[in-house]
Amino acid sequence: MVLPNYKNGSIVNLMSSIEKGLGSKPMYDPLPKLDPKIIKKYKNIVLMIIDGLGYEYLMKYGKGSVFHQYLRGRMTSVFPATTASAITTFVTGLAPQQHTIIGWHMYLKELGLVATPLKFCVRAGRIPLKEKINSLDIYHQKAIFDRVKASSYLILPSNIVNSISTKVMFGKKIKRISYRTLKGYFNQTKRIINSNNRKKIFHVYWPDFDHLCHKYGVKSRQVKKHFKELNFGFEKFIKSIQGTNTLLIITADHGLIDSPAKNRINLNQHPKLKETLTLPLCGDKRAVHCFVHPTKAKQFKKYIQTRLKKAFSLHTKKELIKKGYFGLYKPNKKLFQRVGDFILIAKDDYIIQDFILGEERHFYKGNHGGTSKWEMFVPLILVDCREKSQ
Repeated sequence: MVLPNYKNGSIVNLMSSIEKGLGSKPMYDPLPKLDPKIIKKYKNIVLMIIDGLGYEYLMKYGKGSVFHQYLRGRMTSVFPATTASAITTFVTGLAPQQHTIIGWHMYLKELGLVATPLKFCVRAGRIPLKEKINSLDIYHQKAIFDRVKASSYLILPSNIVNSISTKVMFGKKIKRISYRTLKGYFNQTKRIINSNNRKKIFHVYWPDFDHLCHKYGVKSRQVKKHFKELNFGFEKFIKSIQGTNTLLIITADHGLIDSPAKNRINLNQHPKLKETLTLPLCGDKRAVHCFVHPTKAKQFKKYIQTRLKKAFSLHTKKELIKKGYFGLYKPNKKLFQRVGDFILIAKDDYIIQDFILGEERHFYKGNHGGTSKWEMFVPLILVDCREKSQ
């Protein structure tokens, strides 16, 4: 089990280095491997997040790549090691302890329902939440881009760049730029780097590596082919921006692990466990928030500790918050509402999934959210583009 190192070795600390280097005061300590003084030297701070590109993947399949060439070490993600929680950390500079986005599906007491925050919709039927719901503080922490002394740019796929969740999360000052292809991803970033001489910070996001891992598996030929495409694209991109006084920070929100069919558990095949729950499963398939009826708590615990002991460790809300799984310092009061009564953390390569009415009954091959080294460790890749290449 690998737990987040919120003290000095996580993506939270990376964001603290950036924030402090751009003239703001972060809550968490900076990352020792990226001194905030270094941030001050550059005109462009370009944070490029490749969804799902874990450190362990690079070490196994990426040697000889441009990513390995500029690799400066590893960091932990947050808990859970999932996009919703980690991207919110990249946006706010805070751990889930403070921003309280603690999984892909979440129970929102404010609305009395289970929602999917990054999609800004109700889980059942994917009914969109209205933009005015923001007044209820689903995303209740300010974006780092509203605090730092720099112009800010958000470069996202065209299908999500103007989504309600994007508008709510990233604040009012950031300029949103879209792309449709990998070539566009690089071209738009290069264009904005060269657009003016102001101090700038970028949040640049690429989703396809994660998508392919989910669909085909982490070790699949499809993922390896895409990694080669990314490597080729980054090699050209890095050469093209030399001499622009840019620091590229390349990392990921999490890594993934493959789950074989025999270790994919369908909750619907465990009716005695399902009847103890008051809500659908929340969180993620490898870090599962369970809301349990008080009269069924003993039944729930006994079932997990006997029938599913091999697959999951069982934890209480109080235990995980006290032990700092979600972060350091004082928890936001919303955390206690959103964390399940019990949390299941996957062992080995297991997952558990429920399927509510209207949902497609489909399991992913690649999954994340848990505490394995493949999921938790992400790379720290730093590329100095101050000098023109010879």
